[in-house]
Amino acid sequence: MNDTIRLVGVRARGHHGVFDHERADGQDFVVDVAVELDARAASGSDDLDATVHYGVLAEQVVAEIERDPVDLIETLAERIAAAVLTHRAALATEVTVHKPQAPITVPFTDVSITIRRARGATVPDEGAA
Repeated sequence: MNDTIRLVGVRARGHHGVFDHERADGQDFVVDVAVELDARAASGSDDLDATVHYGVLAEQVVAEIERDPVDLIETLAERIAAAVLTHRAALATEVTVHKPQAPITVPFTDVSITIRRARGATVPDEGAA
């Protein structure tokens, strides 16, 4: 059984999207991250190096949002998940990218993508039975 560190509602401005106005004007993105780890070593030693430093992780999430634009929030979520898994203690992650100002023509509250990635896991082949 794994333990979980959660960051909820990390907000930054990015220029992601397929439309020119999204790239030019930018918009706020909100990210939730859950990091699976075994916290026993950190809690037993009281050593920050044995866990995932959530302050550093939050800064990494913001950096990923603010860096070079991509078309899809799916791509942004993958970049964030890859950053999470660079932490030695991170075994797996769940990343949700919210795009509350998405260019949708009907009233809505939010649009988001949630992905789950694990260290060393491969993406299954959709055509495999």
